[in-house]
Amino acid sequence: MEVDPPALAKTSVTDIHIESIRTQVEDISGYLQTSPEFFMKRILASGIGDIYSLGKAFRDAEQGQRHNPEFTLLEWYRVGWDEYQLMSEVEALITGVFKSMINAEINIARVSYQDSFQKALKLDPHTASLEALQSMAVGLGYSGWSNETRANCLDLLFSELVESSLPKGLVLVYDYPSCQAALAQMRKDEKGRWVSRRFEVFLNGIELANGYFELRDPQEQTRRFNADIASRKAVNKPYMVLDQNLDKAMQAGLPSCSGIALGVDRLLMQLCGATSISEVIPFSWERC
Repeated sequence: MEVDPPALAKTSVTDIHIESIRTQVEDISGYLQTSPEFFMKRILASGIGDIYSLGKAFRDAEQGQRHNPEFTLLEWYRVGWDEYQLMSEVEALITGVFKSMINAEINIARVSYQDSFQKALKLDPHTASLEALQSMAVGLGYSGWSNETRANCLDLLFSELVESSLPKGLVLVYDYPSCQAALAQMRKDEKGRWVSRRFEVFLNGIELANGYFELRDPQEQTRRFNADIASRKAVNKPYMVLDQNLDKAMQAGLPSCSGIALGVDRLLMQLCGATSISEVIPFSWERC
């Protein structure tokens, strides 16, 4: 079922890597939503079943060839599915779009985060010391990263060195390190290490989508949100409050489900052979 979540709300995400655009409605502060996730989870908790949303999302400090402050996001949730079932649906959707729109076939590959990281950097992301990761980040020219967090170092190294080494076509990277779980559940892998049940989708080296086997524990969610808030405070980022309405929905019970958010503009870039997101948006930020 299609749902129409609000684009404007009184709260927004705590994620340290995402900046919300603040607004003002009379004397009440609000935010343009970075994704419909929180509202969709509130809807899921009502027992509605599988849902999707196709609409606008907004993020501050995001401009460039692959970013625009306003963009189109396709987000959907499958009740009773795990991340592997959702990965199969993503593969079918994207290959189907390429076949029907430009009559093109694309290669599909699935690879674990560890295997992709180790192949590119000869380093196990789960067991490598923080010092080794920080040193590698500094070696890339990020001189201030000698005290950076593990999650941020992994993010940097993956984006700078691993993404470019991924094979061409559609690549789904799964089993992210536990420190990058965001709002995904965690599990122990075959080696007894905690990994997050999260996957990301890359199309010809460009990140296209981010999916989770969704976290359902409200106490764990609050713990992660509070950790985000503490991290934001440590680096002097704007303070964000917890979404109490989302917490109430989680307390009521989120069904077992997997969800994903897919950047439609980036998919259009690939279909059109565009090199900049401004080529597939009628009015990008610089033309507004």
